Amino acid sequence: MEDCTFVIFGATGNLARVKLLPALYHLDVAGRLPEGLKVVGFGRRDWSDESWRAQAQEMFAGAGNDPAVVERFCARLFFFRGDLGEADVYPALRDYLSGGQFSPNLIFYMAIRPADFGKVSRHLGEVELNRENGGWRRLVIEKPFGYDLESAESLNRRLNQDFEETQIYRIDHYLGKGTVQNVLVFRFANLMLEPLWNRNYIDHVQITHSEALGTEGRAGYYDGAGALRDMIQSHLLQLLTLVAMEPPASLDAESLRDEKVKVLRSIRPIPSSAVNAHAFRAQYAAGQVNGEQVQGYLDEPGVPQDSVTETYVALKLLIDNWRWRNVPFYLRTGKRMEKSNSMVSIRFKHPPQQLFRETQIERLKPNWILLNLQPHECIRMEMQVKQDGLELRAETTRLDASSCGINPSQLDAYQALLLDVIDGDHSLFLRYDEVSWAWKVVDPILKLWATERDFIHTYPSGSWGPPEADRLFVRQDQRWRNLLEDEES
Repeated sequence: MEDCTFVIFGATGNLARVKLLPALYHLDVAGRLPEGLKVVGFGRRDWSDESWRAQAQEMFAGAGNDPAVVERFCARLFFFRGDLGEADVYPALRDYLSGGQFSPNLIFYMAIRPADFGKVSRHLGEVELNRENGGWRRLVIEKPFGYDLESAESLNRRLNQDFEETQIYRIDHYLGKGTVQNVLVFRFANLMLEPLWNRNYIDHVQITHSEALGTEGRAGYYDGAGALRDMIQSHLLQLLTLVAMEPPASLDAESLRDEKVKVLRSIRPIPSSAVNAHAFRAQYAAGQVNGEQVQGYLDEPGVPQDSVTETYVALKLLIDNWRWRNVPFYLRTGKRMEKSNSMVSIRFKHPPQQLFRETQIERLKPNWILLNLQPHECIRMEMQVKQDGLELRAETTRLDASSCGINPSQLDAYQALLLDVIDGDHSLFLRYDEVSWAWKVVDPILKLWATERDFIHTYPSGSWGPPEADRLFVRQDQRWRNLLEDEES
């Protein structure tokens, strides 16, 4: 890896403090950072280099951290004081970065409000910090990438005024998880699965992200976004593309992203008249989570009393291509649910002939492939075998991959993605057409829900969501799969 300079806009904010600096520190602990990498924090506070280093020293002191590594990491930190909205700050930033003490390879990380992405990129372009004169330039932005299709297109136009698509890294930390990438290996490195991975054998696919937590102080942002924008449009649609995509020509970034876009383009559009048959929303009410009484969404600080923002979404999508036609993909996310878990559940069809109808087996349970992403990474296959004893009875046996459990030495998703930025690998970052097509999937739903402001279903906190969401299933024998340990629940 080449030496580079990591410039963090919003260095004194929550994202930098909670995610970015710890991720960079742990990469340094693992010996994965280039020796000459330096971090320049851009912020309004009246701090010096020493002030910021003292903050980092305090953050990483103790907790088993090696003082020598903490010292080494803090020596990488520099602070540049400025207001990102003031144009006259950027010539000074350019001169500061080109003064000789920093690598000419620059990463600009936007740990700021999405409304400021275009403004900062414009200012960087005006002082030619986007130009690759003597070193490369990379611009990293966090989701949300727009608020709807129209705003996403506007943001993209603004970014492309000054940065090429190859310079832009739209980061989705979900795609850095080991098991998410394992989906690619699981699908394309195992020939025995390929003949089964289609509409002839798979009954349906579920992609679930449940959270036991509520808004956790983010009500101001969350009430303007909601679960459909926050989770479905980005994370869960990306997972859907990995499960459903065709084998790419190669594992280079463009080939991977081409196949993901083909999936998004093949999703059957949802007309406004069919939204209620394909999407269901709800909001958590008071209840118990892990034995503790918690308040409802409308009682959270900062939430308007008449809010109909959804904290739960269930969505049914159909992919109109040769492989997946008429196979439902069910996407579901919710806050204040019984447990926090993320899982892809693939249910296979029942055998076409009921060989066992004259035996004590009433009906065979279906086969499942389960890809659990968090909190425990695991790949599981469920099959039917004969129970011990003289009777012909079936029971479910589970085959778990050795990755089940937690690997403490593994880089977390954020760290892995930051390494990819430093290395210039776009594979797990979103190209604009991916973002655009994902917005086209959810935009009709958002527009209809924006007009329905009088009522929203509720579900008790600590439950698995509202039972009314079951109406999305196309057959009575389909049920939500919540956890690895569930049979059909």
